[in-house]
Amino acid sequence: MLLRHTPKEIVERSALTINPAKTCQPVGAMYAALGIHKCLPHSHGSQGCCAYHRSALTRHYTEPIMASTSSFTEGASVFGGQSNMLESINNIFALYDPDIIAVNTTCLSEVIGDDLTQIINRAIADNKIPPGKTVMYASTPSFKGSHVTGYGNMLAAMVQSFAQNTGKRNSTLTILPSFIEPSDMTEIKRIAGALGLRYIMYPDTSGVVNAPMDGAFRMYPKGGTPKEKIAASGDSRLAFALGRIGASQAARLLDSKCKVNTRILDLPIGISATDAFVDALRKAAGLTVPESIRIERGQLVDALCDKAQYLYGKKVSLMGDPDTLLGLVQFCADAGMRTLHVVTGTPAGVKWERRVSEIAGSGATVKCGAQADLFYLHQLMRNDKPDLLFGNSYCKYIARDMDIPLIRCAFPIYDRIGHSYVPITGYRGGLHLLIKILDNIMDRQDRDAPEEQFELVM
Repeated sequence: MLLRHTPKEIVERSALTINPAKTCQPVGAMYAALGIHKCLPHSHGSQGCCAYHRSALTRHYTEPIMASTSSFTEGASVFGGQSNMLESINNIFALYDPDIIAVNTTCLSEVIGDDLTQIINRAIADNKIPPGKTVMYASTPSFKGSHVTGYGNMLAAMVQSFAQNTGKRNSTLTILPSFIEPSDMTEIKRIAGALGLRYIMYPDTSGVVNAPMDGAFRMYPKGGTPKEKIAASGDSRLAFALGRIGASQAARLLDSKCKVNTRILDLPIGISATDAFVDALRKAAGLTVPESIRIERGQLVDALCDKAQYLYGKKVSLMGDPDTLLGLVQFCADAGMRTLHVVTGTPAGVKWERRVSEIAGSGATVKCGAQADLFYLHQLMRNDKPDLLFGNSYCKYIARDMDIPLIRCAFPIYDRIGHSYVPITGYRGGLHLLIKILDNIMDRQDRDAPEEQFELVM
């Protein structure tokens, strides 16, 4: 009953957003910062901002997220947050002893116009930053962009703060992943390791937001990329950015700053994109793809063929992050499904819309930006009802209203667990994704089947 009043008639909107298909930049920046070992994310703004960012990540990962804040009050809101920031730096290093403080700005500090470069230089001049410690920052106001662009800005800040070209080029490859789950980061590392590559990947949230319970409290989990490796990426032979929206900015900066040749690839979701990823790594390293990877690919192809009758012609609608959506649309196309609608609140640009449309086909509606919200998606679905909906937990209201199965594979997911442990990238991840889709389709078939057609073998 929550959405029964959504009209089918679509009216063009230029300013109003209803139920955005995204969250704000600092959430992504905070998540990226957690991918550096012994790094404490810091929100330069009010306590409420930091509480929301931590809450979003904590609810998604069901893990405690450590972060600090400048705790703006009325005075800081009027006169600026420099004194708050300087005191924060002093207290954080004294009490929590991180190696790195990764500062993300908020709406409040951006509107005031706080100069973080000047503030950090002041902290250095006042000896508030101990030797060997670092304070870095990324500009991430919530009034533009999304969690994906915030993640990308923090990733670029890592390159700016740490990557160094010493003039001694090494044989390692650098991998810069877009906003993905820690399980996906683990899968990408596993594939690179199976190929026998020497590589550096950052950020790496595996072992941080999905760390095991071993009975010991750790302010800083064992996971995350050490800053020494990020520095060494400036001497890499080649770098791969996985995701054109979330990782390309950092890749271009690594190229311009350290003269590291870079290639921008799609996230390896599904057969086509994973083939391109594996082939790019193989060519870069001059290696042969091992039999273990060939077997995984064959198993995914076999599963797709075995259950093609359940997938072929199924109509799908998708929302989520642009880099992930590109992979999902390609996966659906490879599986014989037909994409009807693709929306993301992230301002991914016209090139992204054009590329998704090329994969999905001319009949698909593709839109990004502030007005590509869940209200708009619901309107599209009311005019052309799909068989499946891909999206985050907020899509469950649309799925319930229209009685459509929901495939949860976007950020945030608050009402289910396991997404941080089960990848959708690589051939194994593609198999996991396929099983999730088939389970939903078959569960719906069982639910709707009359008694005489309720079969044991499907």
